[in-house]
Amino acid sequence: MNLKALNYFISVFESGSFSAASKQNYVAQPSISTAMSNLESELSVQLFQRHGKGVMPTEEGKRLYPLAKQLLNESQAIKSLFSQSTQRQPFKLGLIRSLGVGRMSQLLKDFTQACPNIELTLVEHTEESDARIITTTDLKSHEQFQPIWTDNYLLAIPANSSLSLKSKIHISDLHNKAFIHRQPCEGLAHLQQLLDLEGINLQVRARIQTVEYALGLVAAGLGIALLPQIEAGENHGDVIFKEIEDIELKRTVGLAITSDTRNPEIITILKQLCINY
Repeated sequence: MNLKALNYFISVFESGSFSAASKQNYVAQPSISTAMSNLESELSVQLFQRHGKGVMPTEEGKRLYPLAKQLLNESQAIKSLFSQSTQRQPFKLGLIRSLGVGRMSQLLKDFTQACPNIELTLVEHTEESDARIITTTDLKSHEQFQPIWTDNYLLAIPANSSLSLKSKIHISDLHNKAFIHRQPCEGLAHLQQLLDLEGINLQVRARIQTVEYALGLVAAGLGIALLPQIEAGENHGDVIFKEIEDIELKRTVGLAITSDTRNPEIITILKQLCINY
């Protein structure tokens, strides 16, 4: 059985689209379609059903998926076993905090799979690195910037707070409310400007740097906090997320690189991956 076809199958299964799978694997979409047709003929089953927005796996496709994953993992383990002497290429990637564990884990997984000989080191975005994933406010004048994600900011509210009962949150509702001050946070800087103009005061109860601590303190009922919307997709039973009606707070997260990079081939792969996201 063709391992490449199984890899294409997994990409289609996980992305729900032939076109998305073609981008992930850097091949033309007809190559994906042909590989799937050949695999279906070999197994004498239909693996996907097409619909307007992509494809859905059939029951046979769902049965094949875990087996295909296991087989490809074992094949990678065999390759790793006999390629220990391969020289690794060091690459440092600087990351800001609060990027979202789920999406960054997927991006890093795709990156390391696309560059099997890379020795990846993650560092703070303020440290020396080959590339950085940052917001526009962290961009330096000599860097090129390629956007990846745009995130809204939401207000994280303790579930037992009276604010959680409001259908809409306005700036005036924040006056004298207990607040978890997270810095750096560009959204908070914009919010503070508006609060100052309106003469609205926050009662800062804690000053921290990470989203994880902010969420923990909000869940504990210590106060409210301003956080990127990506956190709202996680399961935080004691935290309610709401928009602030009076102001639109956003940030753009992207890849920052310099023209004098030491690893142009790796940078090219990373740029292409970021385009697909």
